[in-house]
Amino acid sequence: MPKIKTHKSTAKRFRRTATGKLVTRRQGRTHLRRKKAPRTLVKYRKDQVLEAPAAEKRVRILAPYLD
Repeated sequence: MPKIKTHKSTAKRFRRTATGKLVTRRQGRTHLRRKKAPRTLVKYRKDQVLEAPAAEKRVRILAPYLD
């Protein structure tokens, strides 16, 4: 049986933690930052843990070999 191709942009956006959780960067941090509150910008520094089962399933389909 052939290998499954990995969706490369998905593989670049997500990673797995040591316990197997999916982690990604927060959205809305790249541009138009001047008008955002400083408290909001501090929140953008932390990575976001995906907890939705549907998102987990979708990433597993798109990037099956994600470590």
